Amino acid sequence: MQESNPVLKAENVNIFYGTYRAVRDVYLDIPKNKITAFIGPSGCGKSTILRCFNRLNDLIESFRVTGVVSYHGANLYGKDIDPIEVRKRIGMVFQKPNPFPKSIYDNVAYGARVNGYQGNLDELVEQSLRRAALWDEVKDKLQASGFSLSGGQQQRLCIARTVAAQPEVVLMDEPCSALDPISTVKVEELMRELKQNYTIIIVTHNMQQATRVADYTAFFNAEVTQEKGGKIGYLAEFNDTEVIFSNPKEQVTQDYVSGRFG
Repeated sequence: MQESNPVLKAENVNIFYGTYRAVRDVYLDIPKNKITAFIGPSGCGKSTILRCFNRLNDLIESFRVTGVVSYHGANLYGKDIDPIEVRKRIGMVFQKPNPFPKSIYDNVAYGARVNGYQGNLDELVEQSLRRAALWDEVKDKLQASGFSLSGGQQQRLCIARTVAAQPEVVLMDEPCSALDPISTVKVEELMRELKQNYTIIIVTHNMQQATRVADYTAFFNAEVTQEKGGKIGYLAEFNDTEVIFSNPKEQVTQDYVSGRFG
């Protein structure tokens, strides 16, 4: 699927760890103000591709990428690109809630303070907590520890911390896998609200979640190879979520979404 003006774009992307190629030949356009879900079996490269978009894989010593990963047409791996600046524009929410050992207020304000934010910090904290659908639950205990919150609240606190840094894109790596069903519903509702202001990419093993929240879905698969590591991930199909789940073009996608996979 080709977007006329994608926010993020992968063109012939191959990802290596040392000499081992983990992901091959990915072409992908991420549309603005939409939710794109990455689904597929374990080991197919979903999280690896996700982390390419804000250069978190750079922290792995043997990592190497070929092809082009671009943000509004700029090559994210260009020599003049600062990875820290990339991560300001493209935020990340992880699988397990990871609040800092600080107050709720200081968790949200942290990124703004580090980046020398000149505006009204109280307003930024309130706005970010409202965007994360958490303000009403914590407004009277902003100085309490972030660890005092429930798991679902902690994850929404991490989302508030991410949006307080004022990114354009929010990456979410299985953000509900550690949460109970009620908290999962709240985070899914939150995602649908956030896409008015942000472009969201979510990695999920929960196919029902993809059908509930995603506008577009990318199905990744892995094939057995003779290379060290044994498997190589690739993008099998990318389309409207409704098409992926009701009328996919590829048999392997059909097998996966219908439960006949493997």
